[in-house]
Amino acid sequence: MTAHILVIDDDPQERRSLKAVIESRGHAVHVAENDQAGLEVLRKMRGEIDAVLLDLKSGEGNGLSVLSFLDRLRSDVPVIVQTAESGTDLAVEAMRAGAFDFVVKPTSLERIATAVSNALKLHESDVSGRPLKRGRSASVSFSDITAASAGMARVLELGRRAVQSHLPIMVEGEAGVGKEMLARAIHSASERSGRPFVAVNCAAIPHATIEAVLFGRPDQDGADEGLIGKFKEADGGTLFIEEIGDLPLHAQAKLLEAVQKGEIVAAGGRSPQKVDVRIIASTSKDLIEEVKASRFREDLYYRLSVFPITVPALRRRKEDIVHLARAFAERFSAEQRLQRPLGIGSGALALLTAYDWPGNVRQLENAVFRAVVLAEGGELTERDFPQVAAQLPGRGGPFATSLTRTPPPAASEPPGTISGSPFVAESGHAPSAALSAAAANVAARANVIVSTDESGNVRKLAEVEEELIRFALKFYRGQMSQVARKLGIGRSTLYRKLRDYGIDPDNPQKDAA
Repeated sequence: MTAHILVIDDDPQERRSLKAVIESRGHAVHVAENDQAGLEVLRKMRGEIDAVLLDLKSGEGNGLSVLSFLDRLRSDVPVIVQTAESGTDLAVEAMRAGAFDFVVKPTSLERIATAVSNALKLHESDVSGRPLKRGRSASVSFSDITAASAGMARVLELGRRAVQSHLPIMVEGEAGVGKEMLARAIHSASERSGRPFVAVNCAAIPHATIEAVLFGRPDQDGADEGLIGKFKEADGGTLFIEEIGDLPLHAQAKLLEAVQKGEIVAAGGRSPQKVDVRIIASTSKDLIEEVKASRFREDLYYRLSVFPITVPALRRRKEDIVHLARAFAERFSAEQRLQRPLGIGSGALALLTAYDWPGNVRQLENAVFRAVVLAEGGELTERDFPQVAAQLPGRGGPFATSLTRTPPPAASEPPGTISGSPFVAESGHAPSAALSAAAANVAARANVIVSTDESGNVRKLAEVEEELIRFALKFYRGQMSQVARKLGIGRSTLYRKLRDYGIDPDNPQKDAA
């Protein structure tokens, strides 16, 4: 059966090459030279496009708008993104936004054709939608939330306590940890469960229209029925305000008034309207820092943070990964109508547990879904998670051999040294399994970063920093995105420091420690 593929790329030669290789596989290709043209094709061919091949660029108009549009228009269409090597962070952002796959240019046309074939296999397997779109409006209970770790058990305990009150709740945590799921569980267990649960994401709404979205807007005749607003939609129930830290200051003032008085005034309106809404807000920002920077009102912060709950990142509750992965595999097996649920082999579980999951539970869910759809055997193995395996350092042999613990420092090791990896210090914090393995291998070769010079004085910060960067370049085999992320700095900062220390950014491993 002929599939319809949309190619969005501003390079004419690239468009011709991609069109030729995809058409050679028997598919119809539609091309667009920019995002706007691509969106027009999507609008005109709403029900016909089976997959999108999207070129991502840095800066404004980088292609993410197409993902956002697809999310609203056709959430079932898989998107493959292309990016230059320097734009892998953008590709990761796209994956978190729901892209099916990404390829780093330059790459072979065969690799792209394979990615398109896999995307079509996903699309044909279940045209009802991708996993993240499942059941967002369905009732969620606390029993639906995996809590094998002590951190998540504490979250559920606080959530159950929050049910008994009518106080505002602030759910904090990184993107993808499951803040909305917790909010839905609280709503479902409360006396408001029979009333609406309404979610609104402040980060996804232009500042100019946020007031109208939240509080409504009068029609042209001055009546208050032009746009009902999220507060009125949630009347009697729960209003979940996502990414409250992105709410502009002018809307923060109106939200504070609504929380204090229990009434709202529509944007451009005059008469206040009573509303009975319980507010659950969420944020992935540090709101205390936002208050200090005068980007978030202090009085609103204390009004909303009466009952704070922090959901830990997945890398800090690795006990949950095995349970989550198995639950996802079982659920997706049922959705794909497989004869029996796919199991997950021990090697694959070790691989998933070792990874840090920057996209948290949402990223894990997508990875398992993709593996289930594309699996060819009766059990998921390491081979079914190539994108995860590719991002783990130090995989020189079978993965099971890399799950050793970091040995304690030798008794002869001088004070002030950091054993093995620059990220394994005498702080008592347990590193991830894969990092422990790599650190153990490095420590075995007596790689240390010394904090004092030959005379016993503390070394200059620049010297230690240069040595640490060179070590990280070697440790992560010149993978610049990985190096920047593990060092906790941006890629542009990393490149600037490479220039400062005379390290060739085009061949960083040549100058590595």
